Amino acid sequence: MKANYNKLWKMLIDKKMNKTTLQEKVGMSPNTLAKMSKDENVSMDVLLRICEVLKCDIGDIMEVLPEEEEMHHEKGRI
Repeated sequence: MKANYNKLWKMLIDKKMNKTTLQEKVGMSPNTLAKMSKDENVSMDVLLRICEVLKCDIGDIMEVLPEEEEMHHEKGRI
């Protein structure tokens, strides 16, 4: 299973917020933002702070994909 943050990126577009602004408001490191951009795991603390800043639920910013869906999404990126 793998984290997918596409919902977060779409929400930022809707809120007219860029990733750097989110990083500053949440107080997360550039490395954490880079991990999220690569759909890598980050701490629950960071996810909860993002939810607090964006006033949303965790399911609004991420989803967990099973292996077969993960492979399907990977193929779509190429």
